[in-house]
Amino acid sequence: MSDKAILFDTSRCSACRGCQVACKCWNDLPSTLEKNGNPPTGSYQSPMDLNGDTRILISFNEEAGGSKGVKWAFGRRSCQHCTDAACATICPAGAITKHEATGLVTVDDSKCIGCQYCSTACPFDVPRYQEGLRTTVNKCTGCVDRIEQGLEPACVTTCQPDALVFGDRDEMIALAHERADFLKARGYEDAVVYGEDEMGGLHVIQVLKYGVAAHGQVENPQANPVVGLTQIMKPVTGAVTGLTVAGLAAMFVLGIGYKRDKLAYNPETEDTISVDTGQVVKHGDGQDEETVMEHITENLPGKKGGN
Repeated sequence: MSDKAILFDTSRCSACRGCQVACKCWNDLPSTLEKNGNPPTGSYQSPMDLNGDTRILISFNEEAGGSKGVKWAFGRRSCQHCTDAACATICPAGAITKHEATGLVTVDDSKCIGCQYCSTACPFDVPRYQEGLRTTVNKCTGCVDRIEQGLEPACVTTCQPDALVFGDRDEMIALAHERADFLKARGYEDAVVYGEDEMGGLHVIQVLKYGVAAHGQVENPQANPVVGLTQIMKPVTGAVTGLTVAGLAAMFVLGIGYKRDKLAYNPETEDTISVDTGQVVKHGDGQDEETVMEHITENLPGKKGGN
């Protein structure tokens, strides 16, 4: 199977948010049932950002201009499925991995330890966490469970204006360039294809009608430098761990056959003597006449040394 990708064409998107609903339905993700659970903000966008129960949202960016006096720049906030996936690189538990057959970045939340390193590493600020008995990562998985059964991602199947299309990555890139050229010919000079080369190539390819910034995407995304640092530290940590294990093994070998002498105390001379050899181990080191309990309680009120 060749690398797959989702194509998002902002010029076709009607912002119906059917993709948000389909994602929640397929992945059994709840929405708030409280009145005004998502506080009104004056925007049609809801919720205002990704969260532990929302893997995808359509953003609403309104700008002045255009033939009708306003530009509605709808955007898609979700995992971009990077080829150079910083989240997968930094994950210490192997909970985030790349799906070999499709190139999509998927999640096994049973392995997640809740460290939240992936949130720090992601240049798109995507991974969120579900709070509960365990704090676990929650993000778009690309619906690899559906793809493996010959189905398209849930968000794609519900998109009526065909703003979302799924297929081989090379084909999606070709369709994106064809659409961008069409938009430019119609007077949308800022139309651009996004995702072809960013982060080694994304598996969400986007046609941005009004340009990168207008649709809320990241110009020249870069992984957090901490990702590179952790990769440098891994061999160092491994070497130190190896030396520690080797040292403990050596101490174990040297300790084989070691037998500690039995000791006895001579109250007449106040000496400590080895029972096995008869040699004096300590001279004049008298025994403590107080018990352990007396030492513990000596500073309590009403006792010796107490107030």
